[in-house]
Amino acid sequence: MKNLFEQSRSHWVRYDRYELKTTADGRRYITPGKDAKPDVYNPLKEAPNIVLDALNVGMLMMNRRPEAEVQKAILEFAAHYGLLGLMTALPTTPSFMDYEAVYLPKNHFIKEESMETEDYLALFYPFDSLDLVKKGVESNWNISGDRTMIALAMTFCHEPTAKSMSFQREYAEPYDWVAQQFKDWAFTLVTSILYYEDYGSTDEETRNLYRKGMAAFGGIAPTYHIELLDKPTIYWDFHSLLLGIQMMFSFMLVDDAKPLRLCKHCHKAFLSNRTNAAFCSARCKNQYNVYKSRGKNKGQDGENDD
Repeated sequence: MKNLFEQSRSHWVRYDRYELKTTADGRRYITPGKDAKPDVYNPLKEAPNIVLDALNVGMLMMNRRPEAEVQKAILEFAAHYGLLGLMTALPTTPSFMDYEAVYLPKNHFIKEESMETEDYLALFYPFDSLDLVKKGVESNWNISGDRTMIALAMTFCHEPTAKSMSFQREYAEPYDWVAQQFKDWAFTLVTSILYYEDYGSTDEETRNLYRKGMAAFGGIAPTYHIELLDKPTIYWDFHSLLLGIQMMFSFMLVDDAKPLRLCKHCHKAFLSNRTNAAFCSARCKNQYNVYKSRGKNKGQDGENDD
């Protein structure tokens, strides 16, 4: 896994602060905070932590942790890595601005197979709309008055227009969509682990359910090219952070050298040297055994009381 991305790079944008804002109809969005500063970084250099952090946000929901704890974790993830880029991840192509409409494959969030471009953009700019004129396949997007936003657009001028638009300060993602994506990743990890752990005790019908669940995990593969830097380097053309995380996660799922596991005590995802590792640390192992011992003693005391 490490060697795979050591000579790789890509670019994404993160702001140093995000906040939750609510629309007039009560829908919550995640958006950069007022006066938050953007930073361009290489998400591949954050592997494997970016994937582990995403999985552990999802595990909070799988373990039914309080909403306030989940919300805090999601905002912290965004501040560390940026938003997921749902606007460019969901359509059939991130270059949807070059077409008359936005075409959408089947997904969790939008039922329509196609949408007018303006209607689709409105899903991600619920508070401040962009200065954009769209006529057929032609579009005219104007940025003025904010040098930082102009600089960001120029930095990504060779990327699909929609990708540059998603880095603007006005961009926002529905909170429930983002939360669901984290939960889906965690569910995928749990499924992959349980399939093998329970293989001997499950029937073929149950195994097929596991397989179908895993088959649904996937996405549009990113493109790439080779750059001659200090040494040949793969440049991955991620048009959404979601796609980048999903690809890194996929490689981690099939990595025998450092298998992904779930801690039996704290329920966090971690990388191990063994496929049967049950704890992420000696501390978790000790605490688990202490609680287990206390539970046995309590049960014995109850029997003695009778």
